[in-house]
This record gives sequence, structure tokens and C-alpha cells, in this order.
Amino acid sequence: MSFLELFKRPALIGAHRGFLSNRPENTLSALNQSIGHCDFIEVDVQLSREGIAVIIHDDTLERTTNVKQLKAYKTRIPYKVTDFTYAELSDLDYGSWFYINVKRPEPLLTLKKVLEFVKENQIYLNLEIKDLSDTFSDMQVVSSVLKEIEASDSKDFILLSSFRHEYMQLGKQIQPDLPTAALVEDKHPNPLIPYLKSIGVDAYHFNDALVDETTVKKLKEAGYYINIYTVNDFLRRQQLFDMGVNGVFTDYLE
Repeated sequence: MSFLELFKRPALIGAHRGFLSNRPENTLSALNQSIGHCDFIEVDVQLSREGIAVIIHDDTLERTTNVKQLKAYKTRIPYKVTDFTYAELSDLDYGSWFYINVKRPEPLLTLKKVLEFVKENQIYLNLEIKDLSDTFSDMQVVSSVLKEIEASDSKDFILLSSFRHEYMQLGKQIQPDLPTAALVEDKHPNPLIPYLKSIGVDAYHFNDALVDETTVKKLKEAGYYINIYTVNDFLRRQQLFDMGVNGVFTDYLE
């Protein structure tokens, strides 16, 4: 079953960055903890300085690693992910920041490792490609991600998404049968449906603040799958599902 076939099931729950409320985000621990509590997992992918695909949300390292505590990186402000080599990123602790009064280190999670996890556990993955257009060409970013997916033979479990819609257009050109989704936050493209058709996506992911019944109805009638972020209230989830939304991203899994 492909990700698009998964969308035929109602009321899908997406684990935002793994199990964000329970484990350090975008770590293997978070992914493991989410199994059995969601329909698919969402993680964020970027590239190291030499172009290796790694899993981290922020474009800088200080919030979710111990980079500021290491003397070797004292002069590397603003700690931009793409300024660090894979070896340097591997030197950091991605877990201990999450816990109070206890040190529980987590290693760097790579896209390769995530895709191995996906296949092993037969779990679906929404892979959000962060906007790296100030550092890498669109082709380098998309090719790096697609190369890992092809090497792992995990395509059936993957949905690509990004706020940089050029990545989704390019992804479709290279791999036409790989599902893609456009992400938006502040406002809908106008006109919405013609725009989505022009970039060739299969799904549309948008902020809960932008949801209204008319927009959901238009999207459904046009054949688009709809996922809403980030929905942490159970009653709100149900309202969205009643409107016809396919899935929600949430930090809290039951």
C-alpha cells in the first residue's frame, strides 16, 4: 500500500517530528515511541555542509543540541546546520536538552537511518524538506533526498512535502509516482486550485488557522488530500475530520 492509498483511510494521525511531547524531536527514540500510536510519522530533513541528508527541524543547532556547550564550536555562531560537516554534526547530543536534571544523549539521526526504520517497521513517513535554497541548488537538495529513498527501496512509504514548492515540482519531474504535498503557513496561494495543479502536488498541508469549510470542500472536490498542522486539541481534531480533512499532525499521541 502506498501513501496515497493510506489517505483513503479516515482520520489519520501524523506524529509531528516523531513523538514531540514524549521524546526529543526528530530522534530515533521519538520514532520508536510513536509506533502503534499514529498512522504516519513526520520528520524534517536538511543537508550537512557536504550534502549528507540529516534529520533536524531548525536551521540552527542551539535549541535541540548541546552545540553551545562544546568549546570546539564556540566560534561557529549562528550554528547553522548547513555550516557543519557530517562528522561535526555527529559529535553533538540531540537528546539531553529535552530532559530535566538528567542526561540522556541521542545521536544524530540521518535520512538513511530513518528510511531503514520505515521499512523495518512498515510505517509511513511524511518527509518535510526544509528550505535550503540559500545554500544549495534545488537540484542538489532534491537529488540527495531522492537518492536515499531509491537506495532504501522505501518509496511506497514516503510522502514528500516542503514550504519550498520548487522542490515538489522538481521531485515530480524526477520521480513522477512519488507523492508530494505543498506546505503553507500564513496564507493560501491565490487562486488555490489552479496553483496546486500547476506544481503537480497530490496533497496540501496547511496551518489550522487557515482552515474553513469552504476551502476544505474545494480541495476535496478537486481531488487533493488535506493534512492540517499542528493540532493538539482532541475536539479540534474531530471537528477537522468532520469537515473532511484527511489527517492532522499532532505533538500528542494516545
